[in-house]
Amino acid sequence: MTATLTPRSPAARRAERSGLLRTLHAEWTKFRTVRGWVLAMAGALLVTIVVGLLGTAAPAPGGRGAGSASYPKGPGGEAVNDSFYFVHRTFTGDGALTVSLRSLTGVTDTGTGRTARGAQPWAKAGIIVKESLTQGSPYAAVMATGGHGVRMQYDYTHDTAGPSDKVTQESPRRLRLVRSGDRLTGYTSTDGSHWTEVGHAKLPGLARTVQAGLFATSPEAKQDTAAGTGFSPAVAIGTFGRPRLTGGWSQSAWSGTQVGGDAGTSGSYTNTTKGGFTQTDGGGFTVTGAGDIAPVVGGPAMGVGFSVENFLVGTFAGLIVVIAVGTVFITGEYRRGLLRTTMAATPLRGRVLGAKALVAGGVAFAIGLVAAAITVPIGERSARGRGFHVFPVTSATEVRVTAGTGVLCAAAAVLALGVGALLRRGGTAVALVIASIVLPFLLATSGVLPAGASEWLLRVTPAAGFAVQQTLPRYTQVLSVYEPSTGYYPLAPWAGLAVLCGYAALAFGLAVVRMRGRDV
Repeated sequence: MTATLTPRSPAARRAERSGLLRTLHAEWTKFRTVRGWVLAMAGALLVTIVVGLLGTAAPAPGGRGAGSASYPKGPGGEAVNDSFYFVHRTFTGDGALTVSLRSLTGVTDTGTGRTARGAQPWAKAGIIVKESLTQGSPYAAVMATGGHGVRMQYDYTHDTAGPSDKVTQESPRRLRLVRSGDRLTGYTSTDGSHWTEVGHAKLPGLARTVQAGLFATSPEAKQDTAAGTGFSPAVAIGTFGRPRLTGGWSQSAWSGTQVGGDAGTSGSYTNTTKGGFTQTDGGGFTVTGAGDIAPVVGGPAMGVGFSVENFLVGTFAGLIVVIAVGTVFITGEYRRGLLRTTMAATPLRGRVLGAKALVAGGVAFAIGLVAAAITVPIGERSARGRGFHVFPVTSATEVRVTAGTGVLCAAAAVLALGVGALLRRGGTAVALVIASIVLPFLLATSGVLPAGASEWLLRVTPAAGFAVQQTLPRYTQVLSVYEPSTGYYPLAPWAGLAVLCGYAALAFGLAVVRMRGRDV
């Protein structure tokens, strides 16, 4: 009597694993013994590296974004703008600063020889406590803005909204910033009697002696023209009443400092209006400033340096080769009639296709991983050597980008394999997969399409997978052009990659169904 193996018995599971490993070994042997496939994958690695490095090899221009190898870094390691005009005194221990902001106006240089009056939406004027005058040092501030009401902001990335009304001479806004240890709390009032908390900040390790006072700053004015989106120099002008001080303030006179030495990368002074302050007879101040206190956003398209994903621009070129090899890995056997032999040796057709997917995807993953691991550090070092800024990222982000590039290539290879098994025609399958991944990416990021169409392509097509390479965060409190052409994808990194993986899984599943239902 012959014993049978139940599907869940240990012996059955061992037999299944053994069969899968044999099939996987057979497909790997098949792949590595075809010299053309191996050379093509080596070519994919090379072209990814070369295109990425050549694409970022331009000499640094003489304008902004050049002349310095790095941005100031905030407490969290992020690249920051920290440029504003600061009227300050030394402040030790606990205490408070209260002042009436009587008006917030501004001036914009339109580029036509004229100036326009009015504060930009994210122009800021208010009171700030800052650990030092060094760019990137911790701070907390409560302020009025040109178009977004009163805000409490701290350490560059944190922003809390307060009352939304504008500051005018008819309706001044009183501001108060209170320090208690490493906790700072911002308040606002319309009458000086009833105060509303705007927000609070906890700055661990904040020095006992800090700089505190009044500030004004304004990013450049965003202008949409027939030639595209542009930016013009702008300043903010804040008119303050006499400051009221409590706690450990120094007895020295108020000092004026342009923090950062200039207006930074997101602002600039007009030809006629510069930063500075004047003091009124009643002890108040008028402060004029430009720049921003915020994270840096943008990339080469915004003229402000390189981000990590810029060095991986060659990924699209490498993917073209990966897609071609992934497709031919299955369609070549159909064309030569070799798949019948393969199926005779391994009757489980899903296992055969799964083994092919593991081989093609594994090789593609290695190609993407190695290419990213080589290109990113070389590109960063080269860009800094030529005077470009390079956006700093955390180690976790760099690992995500590097590993994500490998997964991007692997998913593209599996998608190509699945489409090839469905269509059984190599040329048609290659063209279809390239048109679904590479073409939408190029159209969306080149700026040839409207922003809405570009974002739509990067949401619903497999090209969404490129989002895994993005490192530029989006901040609502920073004025910029948040579009695919400037490095901003509509989906989060892993969400975009999930879209591509979903397409790959669908194509693979349909291919398995078809192979099981039809003769090879």
